[in-house]
Amino acid sequence: MAKKVAIIQSNYIPWKGYFNIIKDVDEFVLLDDVQYTRRDWRNRNIIKTRYGLKWITIPVEVKGRFDSKINEVEAFGEEWRTQHWNQLSDAYKEAPFFELYKDVFKPLFLNDTEKKISIINYKFIVAINNLMGITTPIRWSSEFSTTQDKTNRLISICKSLNADEYISGPAAKSYLNEAEFHKHHIQVRWANYDGYKEYPQLYPPFVHGITILDLLFNQGENAKDFLKTSI
Repeated sequence: MAKKVAIIQSNYIPWKGYFNIIKDVDEFVLLDDVQYTRRDWRNRNIIKTRYGLKWITIPVEVKGRFDSKINEVEAFGEEWRTQHWNQLSDAYKEAPFFELYKDVFKPLFLNDTEKKISIINYKFIVAINNLMGITTPIRWSSEFSTTQDKTNRLISICKSLNADEYISGPAAKSYLNEAEFHKHHIQVRWANYDGYKEYPQLYPPFVHGITILDLLFNQGENAKDFLKTSI
């Protein structure tokens, strides 16, 4: 059976498609030693409120450098933790399963003191995996000795993990050299985010591309049924 691997930057409380990829592979690698990108998903995501969609963003400190790696970037201050928890509580307090999961997420916001964005994201991802019954091992790209070229870096990691198949989000089509993967006998498969089922969601109309916390708070233990069998 082919071994499937995905290598993706960490995101802050990601949407369900992110977790579908984790579920669908044999090993998942957080790409943490590449350049941090501003105004991206590394430090922010979207929640749904009675007033519409709202970004919640971790303020970050990159020390004036535009070439900082993701694993070097730190959250600025601690106020964001209380703000984000209060915003989530206000938005989802009427959701059917908010009380069920409140004690899982509240400590990650209010009791944790981690500064590194990559570790903050990792802690949320692990907690959500546990709730969704996702057992895929998670590694860090910084564990591997790789080249700087985008495609060859990914190929090197895949080869280190003996991967036969590389699963990628569709956004990577703009830079990934699929032919190079084929030279190394690694098949590239692009994630397909079409066909997700809708679920009862607060504050219509329905929106797919928001944090998976929306799915968990609205569907509880049934949340896993709203991931696709294969992406």
